[in-house]
Amino acid sequence: MSRIGNFPVPLPKGVDVTLTSGRISIKGPLGTLSQALSATIEVTHAGDYIVFKARDESIQTNAMSGTLRALVANMVQGVTKGFERRLQLVGVGYRAQAQGDKLNLTLGFSHPVVHQMPKGIKVETPAQTEILIRGIDKQIVGQVAAEVRGYRPPEPYKGKGVRYSDERVVLKETKKK
Repeated sequence: MSRIGNFPVPLPKGVDVTLTSGRISIKGPLGTLSQALSATIEVTHAGDYIVFKARDESIQTNAMSGTLRALVANMVQGVTKGFERRLQLVGVGYRAQAQGDKLNLTLGFSHPVVHQMPKGIKVETPAQTEILIRGIDKQIVGQVAAEVRGYRPPEPYKGKGVRYSDERVVLKETKKK
């Protein structure tokens, strides 16, 4: 069986789990998340833990048990603490400004870029060159951060562009005469 799938998911105080046929819903202080279940994985709610068990020993089922366990663990973390991604703008004149559920970006184009945030995602700009994206769904937070970074990814010669705060951009050496 999958090594990850063997570990039960602990449930903190204030988190409610609802198992219905084919779905699991997790409700916490920050909101509610739901996930479809695989028919080949048996999910049980035992006390303060959620346990995953494969119904057969196929490779696909073993892989799915670990995947489902990781998704549910991320759901539990999302409804209790939430997720966040930090982006930095590097370049002269590159600025960001959050206005409600929109992010206005000035990235050196002839026009400003306006990015509409999806439902459940909050954006903040603590500084003009810093963007903070928060939400309870890890996948959506990461996707929004990737979309914002995609407007102007870091270029390899000067490092200008939008980058993750923990990203290291390897700069190339310029051409010599």
